[in-house]
Amino acid sequence: MSRISGRAILAGVVGQPIDHSLSPAIHNGWLDAAGVDGTYAAFGPKDADGFNALLNAGRAGLIAGVNVTAPFKEQAFAACDRVSEAARLVKSANILVFKDGQIHGDSSDGRGVINALSEQAPTLQIEGAKVVLLGAGGASRAAAGALVTAGARVSVLNRTKERAQALADDLGGLVTVADSEAETYDADLVINALSVPPTYDVRRLKPTAVVMDMTYKPLITPFLQSGRNHGLMVVDGLAMLIGQAVPSFEAFFAQTPPSIDIRSTILTLLGEAR
Repeated sequence: MSRISGRAILAGVVGQPIDHSLSPAIHNGWLDAAGVDGTYAAFGPKDADGFNALLNAGRAGLIAGVNVTAPFKEQAFAACDRVSEAARLVKSANILVFKDGQIHGDSSDGRGVINALSEQAPTLQIEGAKVVLLGAGGASRAAAGALVTAGARVSVLNRTKERAQALADDLGGLVTVADSEAETYDADLVINALSVPPTYDVRRLKPTAVVMDMTYKPLITPFLQSGRNHGLMVVDGLAMLIGQAVPSFEAFFAQTPPSIDIRSTILTLLGEAR
């Protein structure tokens, strides 16, 4: 176990509800393996005022940084004194680092997507790839920002085209809006960014296509299972979760996570077969 002293670095994840979060298990697993004098906790403020109190604790130097999830992401971005280009592009910050009384915001959700693809679909060439995002919410926005930065050609397929167009407009025309599912079947990569199983017909995709789901409960979602049944390469949401935790760990604890099999630890917690 890592040693906790009076000089311990405190970081964590903040949201409501937050009991379900796997982030403490991921980060504390890395901290233990590296012997870091620190801990990563879950914070569940009941409302916006509670979240502001946590931000004030950070400004006062009591907390090194936090990851932010629903429903506080919008409030977190607005509170930042400085934001990274990644956060500015998607207008969202899921990493807050407190330094010298200021809040520095960054977005790692998109990097989580890139890291997951690198791990589980290493043959996919992202630069120049045609990528289709199912959904136009915050998760899709973060993925779109990272993918266009990596050189992909990204389009969004959403039931409400106006919302998809708003996302495309916010990203400065770097993303297009798909008019129909049929026009996306030549995609190299299809990512489900919806919170519910999509009705997308993966059987129409080309044999070399990759399908990814941002959901990790269950690990192999119906969408991914359909892809597997069709012989496609699949990328699961747990790979993205761990992938986005890497830059957070580096930001909070000033070092790269140790090379341990943290995925197996999380799979055990989820009750999933390895």
